[in-house]
Amino acid sequence: MDITPLIPADRQVIDAYGPGRFRVSNVVYETPIIVFPDRTIAWPVTDFASLRADDFAALIAEQPALEIVLLGTGVAMQLFPSALRRAVKEQGLGGIDAMDTGAACRTYNVLLAEGRRVATALFPT
Repeated sequence: MDITPLIPADRQVIDAYGPGRFRVSNVVYETPIIVFPDRTIAWPVTDFASLRADDFAALIAEQPALEIVLLGTGVAMQLFPSALRRAVKEQGLGGIDAMDTGAACRTYNVLLAEGRRVATALFPT
């Protein structure tokens, strides 16, 4: 019995992640990335501690609006600063769920399989 969720072929599935890299739909990335259901882009950020509201512009601009945004913070879960959370929300991006990158990758794939409008912004582990 096959229990693998069916995901349309044109969707961006996170195949693997590891130290300093991701594989999304068979393409390898060695930088922080943002994965949308239909595309993956490089995320021009350096580290979690230096995040600013402007770093979320691509997620804010997405149309139709995203239902869920996951933030993969790296090897360990880090708290999303409340001031930054407020600033991003004021620019139109609702809730962001921060978790370690592995959890964000797995959760993204499950939500994608459910057909949800989800994206994930990921720092490598």
